[in-house]
Amino acid sequence: MKTEDPIARFTRWFREEVTAGTKLPEAMALATSGSDGMPSVRYVLLKQADAQGFSFYTDTRSPKGQQIAENPRAAMAFYWPRKGRQVRIDGSVELMTAEEADAYWATRPIDSRISGSVSHQSDRLKSRAELVARVAKLRRELKGKEPVRPNYWLGLRVIPNRIEFWVQAPFRLHRRELFLRSGRQWRKTLLQP
Repeated sequence: MKTEDPIARFTRWFREEVTAGTKLPEAMALATSGSDGMPSVRYVLLKQADAQGFSFYTDTRSPKGQQIAENPRAAMAFYWPRKGRQVRIDGSVELMTAEEADAYWATRPIDSRISGSVSHQSDRLKSRAELVARVAKLRRELKGKEPVRPNYWLGLRVIPNRIEFWVQAPFRLHRRELFLRSGRQWRKTLLQP
């Protein structure tokens, strides 16, 4: 018997949350660690989930970008309380192509592209006024033209090797199903709550 495709299930669950009007169903906790092994977690927004993996975009000079460069593995978690569902994903990380980054960059609102161009994500900032001034300066320099994607602003794709689906149940008898990748196939096993 063929095992269900976990990415198809994730897509179905995600669409259910979008259809229900869940605020930011694409918000995911992303855990990374650098060569020192110290874990770091933050929320980012999922931009695409398909057979290739789970994609998001970032300033690769940021701590998460540096950590992924040192240790190209990550873990992600989604939690949707409406139906008491959680999805956990572990895998390796690859850089997406410049063409993919350009295509996504072009879909962002112009103000988001301007702020992404002037911010060195997670770097120290002397004052908020300094950042606002950089935004205003770039806006004047562009004179209505489109901002070009900075070469450090790229897409990252988590290629899953483990996907766990968790569904809340009474008395802590939660349903947990773990899918493990074996080559191109997935193997499913149940986990105790």
